[in-house]
Amino acid sequence: MHRNVKSRYFKQHKVWILLVSLVIGLLGGAFLLVSLMNVIEMALLCKNNSLEASSLTGEELLLNAIRHYATTKVVPQQSFIEISITFEVLRSLGRPANFLVFGLGHDSLMWTSLNPRGTTLFLEEDPQWVQTILKNAPYLNAHMVKYRTKLSEANELIKSYLTDQECFTKNNLILRGNTKCKLALDMLPNEVYDKEWDLIMIDAPRGYFPEAPGRMAAIFSAAVMARNRRSSGVTHVFLHDVDRPVENTWGDLILCKKYLVKSVGRLWHFEIPPSSKMSNNFC
Repeated sequence: MHRNVKSRYFKQHKVWILLVSLVIGLLGGAFLLVSLMNVIEMALLCKNNSLEASSLTGEELLLNAIRHYATTKVVPQQSFIEISITFEVLRSLGRPANFLVFGLGHDSLMWTSLNPRGTTLFLEEDPQWVQTILKNAPYLNAHMVKYRTKLSEANELIKSYLTDQECFTKNNLILRGNTKCKLALDMLPNEVYDKEWDLIMIDAPRGYFPEAPGRMAAIFSAAVMARNRRSSGVTHVFLHDVDRPVENTWGDLILCKKYLVKSVGRLWHFEIPPSSKMSNNFC
């Protein structure tokens, strides 16, 4: 590699690290200088907000994130220390990541900007909420998902999933087209099934009233994706709101306590290895 090429690479890398630090700093409660805001505004004036995320450079995504979080009073659901756990994993991979996020919200722009050269895909159940978020960030990669569960069914489902032959077979766990297993997300876009996800964040669907879908199917499907991984390495699964009974119980039994590597605030971080031979339970 020529010296000038190396120099340009390291300069771009330093800029990316600086911008990421600014995003994290803003989320931690820091303020942005007026002069920097002026620079950001000038850089973004000519950008077309209808662009796909894949057509934006990493720096452009980060600039959008900085501008957004510096000028809004709405903050992401997760705390600064919880966000930092996922950020450190993204940084430690040292390459573009495949990042699947259950839930679309005020933190979605942040997650996309922290994985600028990778694939970040969001799954959301509420069509009106999708429109609300995409109105300000149309370049986010978001898809609708329909859940077949209710929070009120959580106890029944956790007792029966091991004996339900449609959900659990000795040789394989199937999601795509598995209409008979209520826990299997069977009608997702092909991209979700065809990619191997390095990180999976479970921060949705809603799970705070009986008729809500609850996160049982999201947790089950994330565990299946992780165990069906063919590439080397683990799948990093992050489960938020573990102070609630369903998230706590299902995280323990389905994502497996033995794979839990970090617990911070209301966030659990699991490292789940691939499994070529399925046992009679996940753990």
